[in-house]
Amino acid sequence: MNNQVVSAQQPKVNSNAFIEALIFNQPSAELGDAASVSGWLVGSWQVDATDYLPDHSRKTIRGEWHFAWVLEGRAIQDLWIAPRRSERSSSLSHDQNRYGSTIRFYDQADKSWKINWFNPVSGNHTQLVGTKQGNDIVQNGKNAEGNLIRWVFTDIKPDTFRWYGEVSYDKGKTWQLEVEFLAQRQKTEILSK
Repeated sequence: MNNQVVSAQQPKVNSNAFIEALIFNQPSAELGDAASVSGWLVGSWQVDATDYLPDHSRKTIRGEWHFAWVLEGRAIQDLWIAPRRSERSSSLSHDQNRYGSTIRFYDQADKSWKINWFNPVSGNHTQLVGTKQGNDIVQNGKNAEGNLIRWVFTDIKPDTFRWYGEVSYDKGKTWQLEVEFLAQRQKTEILSK
């Protein structure tokens, strides 16, 4: 049996066609009021991200976070990039290199948002379930080690918000802050259909 890999010339991607098929300019009517839970995020944000390290030190970097309605307005996709594209280099360590994406979609059956985060650089993949609690959006899941995690959008205003991520090593009795983002809306808009 021949084990040779057949290689073909890779076709060129028509990025405009891809973007037009993916991005939508409004939520699907199927979402109803649920669209407002995450819809306010749509747009581009400048973020100061602070990691709280195990040795109790802190490291802050500037990032960019872009959100858009996708898949005929049935989901919201984001791109989280830190450091910002203008500050990136090939010498970034994998643990400080964030260039990933989240897909959020509303599950009508249990009235929650399903969240899937992927960072191909680090190999991180996290699944969470998000609900609105008061004025906050609280997303709960487990990390790769099986510990409970909680990611929260809070202090939400039209042009700013705070996001933080916590972990619990004792099944939710206590929580440790791992990361905090302070976000400011950018006036430039991302492409939309």
